Amino acid sequence: MNISLGFSPCPNDTFIFNGLVNGGVAWPGHRLQPVLHDVETLNQMAFDQTLDVTKLSFYAWLKVQEHYRLLASGGALGYGCGPLVIARKPLRREDMAGCRIVLPGQWTTAHLLLQLWAPEARQRRFVPYDRIFAALDANEADCGVIIHESRFTFHDAGFQAVVDLGAWWETETGLPIPLGCIAAHRRLPAALTRELEAKIRDSIAAARRDPESALPYIRTHAQEMTAEVLRAHIDTFVNPFSLDLGAMGRKAIDTLAARARQAGLLS
Repeated sequence: MNISLGFSPCPNDTFIFNGLVNGGVAWPGHRLQPVLHDVETLNQMAFDQTLDVTKLSFYAWLKVQEHYRLLASGGALGYGCGPLVIARKPLRREDMAGCRIVLPGQWTTAHLLLQLWAPEARQRRFVPYDRIFAALDANEADCGVIIHESRFTFHDAGFQAVVDLGAWWETETGLPIPLGCIAAHRRLPAALTRELEAKIRDSIAAARRDPESALPYIRTHAQEMTAEVLRAHIDTFVNPFSLDLGAMGRKAIDTLAARARQAGLLS
């Protein structure tokens, strides 16, 4: 069976899926067809129900869960890994109403968190996540919300943190922040979805046992990233929650959904 599989070119995803897509983890009778895009493109594709299995921001998954079943493995949740609001100069929460803010996508969890933290922040525009620094440098915005490897490089680029939205979430809830997940279209049999969950765990385990074997595939999609940032990225975003959401991870997802509904951001 051919199964289309969408994930991002970020090191955490290529680390997780290297074994599955490059033959290190066998799945007899099934052939995965990888489709790599940034997460906001994958979010948009999910609204069109394009892919069989896909990485999604949790904000997007909450909107498409009628069509996509959440997988227990392969996701990005955790502590100390949330989006940050950054700027060139000091800003406060109360300044957000008057700030032009650039974000990495309408359906990213980063956007949802910003709206929960600063609901009065109305001047929002969206660019690909790797264009946030450039948009700020071009004075197209006063502050930006960063995700992925940018959290490890923003200081070197001359920016300062206004708020760590992940830390804010943790203080508010005591829970890990649910950033991204893997979801399978409900047209796939539930039994196959369970098999895939197990195969993703196998793929993570294989990469952990022999990280050097995954490095060429990771490097293919992260050529401009230093080795230090690459390692930090993987260590931050691939954690026990990637193996299994568990009760704590599912509670975090339910809490995010409840807060989004309470704020009128999720119907």
